[in-house]
Amino acid sequence: MKRLAPLFALASCATVPVDSPIPPPRVAVAFDVNGERGALAEGFADPAAGRAVTPDDPVRVASVSKLVVAVGVMRLVEQGKLDLDEDVSSKLGWKLRNPAFPDRPVTLRQLLSHTSSVRDHDDQYAIPLGGSVRAVLADPDSWDARHGPGGSYFTYSNLNFTIVASVVEMATGERFDLLMKRLVIDPMKLDACFNWPTCSDTRVASAIVLMQGGEAVRDDLHGIRPECPVFVKEGPCDLARWRLGENGALFAPQGGLRISARGLARVGRMLLSNGMIDGQRILSQQSVEALLRSAWTFDGANGDTDHGFYCRYGLATQRLATRQAGCADDPEGKGRQWVGHAGEAYGLRSGIWIDPNSGVGIAYFVTGLTDDPPRGRSAFRAAEERIFNDAVRLSKARK
Repeated sequence: MKRLAPLFALASCATVPVDSPIPPPRVAVAFDVNGERGALAEGFADPAAGRAVTPDDPVRVASVSKLVVAVGVMRLVEQGKLDLDEDVSSKLGWKLRNPAFPDRPVTLRQLLSHTSSVRDHDDQYAIPLGGSVRAVLADPDSWDARHGPGGSYFTYSNLNFTIVASVVEMATGERFDLLMKRLVIDPMKLDACFNWPTCSDTRVASAIVLMQGGEAVRDDLHGIRPECPVFVKEGPCDLARWRLGENGALFAPQGGLRISARGLARVGRMLLSNGMIDGQRILSQQSVEALLRSAWTFDGANGDTDHGFYCRYGLATQRLATRQAGCADDPEGKGRQWVGHAGEAYGLRSGIWIDPNSGVGIAYFVTGLTDDPPRGRSAFRAAEERIFNDAVRLSKARK
């Protein structure tokens, strides 16, 4: 198969004039079921050290993490340890209910598809060590009082995935990050982790520093693991304080995955191959279809699209290019039916997308953006549109 050579720009800050801005990284990898079609890497993984970025460097991919969590959930469903349509209260050990709809159960299918009526406010989904998901959900503001669970109303909520993580802990008796390593990361041969504890020393040393407004805001590690891998508000950072199922937010299932663009490409290849990667089955074809199938479609009034960004959503997957008034989810501008997930946090925009019809996929990220970067022609921001389309061009390499 013909492959495009990786492109690396600015290999050392020594070549950059001292008064020149050091560019943050932008990385893309295109792939098909057989492997990589091409890669692009520009800028610096660590501007202060002058370390150039590569497609193998891990980055906090934000909400793309949700798709990887969903792969783990589907493995547990296949093992009979979880049921997508069971009341999650049976696993949590306490009754989870929207106080405005006390007779409606909340299920994993609803949580994964953001139709559970759970709502974010004031970043309450970031629950510190010693806190609990149960306490956060006792607050009526963590729920939609007008639209109950089990309906067709969509609102994107990070808090859904902290509940999911608590559910999987209770179903397995394992800490979330260790469980994800066993279920997904190790079987798929990914050098990745949630919040760093299970990543290799090599990955820690090559971490990409997330920059925003010229300042390092996440993962400025300098080759040293963070002293505390979880959010602590009061008391010591002692993971002996962890309690099974109490706080699924600790290892950031909603956005804390550290993985490289090439690692994301392996996830995409597995989905393109109906659950297989390098001859090993990770998921059944039926599970892959369940992940990718739209569970919700915008009809003009049945959800919050975030300016037309979300118009079709499956189980932690988003489908692009929706032909519906109010939708602007086509960064390529060609109506192509990509399916995958986007991420945004701390100056980063990321994505993993596959096109099952043509058998190709792309994974990418760009960092160093502001809180509100310029918008593109679609609901995607301009910088993400550019890296998306650069990745698409890489995907056009032929065997």
